[in-house]
Amino acid sequence: MPSFDIESKVDLHELTNAIDQSNRVIANRYDFKEANASFEFANEVVKLNANEAFQIDQMIPILKENLAKRGIDLKALKLGEKNISNSIASLDAEINQGINQDIAREIVKIIKSSKIKVQSSIQGDSLRVNGKKRDELQEIITLLKSKEIEIPLQFGNFRD
Repeated sequence: MPSFDIESKVDLHELTNAIDQSNRVIANRYDFKEANASFEFANEVVKLNANEAFQIDQMIPILKENLAKRGIDLKALKLGEKNISNSIASLDAEINQGINQDIAREIVKIIKSSKIKVQSSIQGDSLRVNGKKRDELQEIITLLKSKEIEIPLQFGNFRD
């Protein structure tokens, strides 16, 4: 019985490469001289640091551009609030990985409402879709790609 998995993951190696590239861009820009601007990554959070709040606003497009160049979907990045304290501005950007229960239920609801004869089951932070025909599974993939879901989805582990 053909099946595939739906998951939401970010390649952490490419993420660290994008952050390193963003730090190099900031180090070479004249408007960031003596700004103490940097990107730091720890515990699935990218921390943006600078002297001023407007510099944080200038750093966000640099990070997004380098993530996009590395093939990381920008839906995985969730920007937090800017914090300003003692002449240091910072912003935490979360990296979303895995499909939480609410989004998983929404995806299952989309699959069931399509009336395509497949079964979907939630397995931790991913979903498994089973069907009798490969064509039905491919229809589900194109259906989910056309929907606006707030996290990036990858379709893998396709088995016949």
